[in-house]
Amino acid sequence: MAGLDYFEVECTEDGSDNYIKVATTVLQDHNLLGIVEGLHIYIDPQYPLFVAAGFIRPPRSVIKISDVGNVLLQDGQATIAVGDETYLAAMLKILWQKLGHDNVDQPDRFTVIIKNTQIPKDIRDWVVVDPAESLFKDLIYAIQVIAPEGFKVRRENYGKNRFSYAASENTLPAADVEKIIADRFARMEEALK
Repeated sequence: MAGLDYFEVECTEDGSDNYIKVATTVLQDHNLLGIVEGLHIYIDPQYPLFVAAGFIRPPRSVIKISDVGNVLLQDGQATIAVGDETYLAAMLKILWQKLGHDNVDQPDRFTVIIKNTQIPKDIRDWVVVDPAESLFKDLIYAIQVIAPEGFKVRRENYGKNRFSYAASENTLPAADVEKIIADRFARMEEALK
């Protein structure tokens, strides 16, 4: 799959080709191909058990107001000349929350003016979007879409550039699931060397 350095679907029965198609489509639709470095999906229909283990690339750095536009502080007001509209809505939300809706004016789509309030000196450095905050939620949601429907018993884990997800209709024995996940991570680590 384009974007992934490692991708494998391991299934005890036929069906891995279908999961490859489903996983490819879901990761593309959720714009996660640039974030997920490696993914190993393990499926055992007899148990039944679905496990996904993966490595992620470091997320992009935070987006600050200065990344959205140039900030000019003059005569007790701030004028932001918007250069990247991608994060304009998120920036406006932050400004409204911190400075009040009445103090933030947007006369056109490329200009935001803040007046009638004290302008913080660090306004350029205010975080508009932190991609790491939503990354885990986005990954787990995508994996839930890939997983078979009806699997209500779930175990999720995320941290240190890796994530895992296990789901079943039955109780998940912690030791067994942890061994399956550890084995999949070991395979990916070996392949990604």
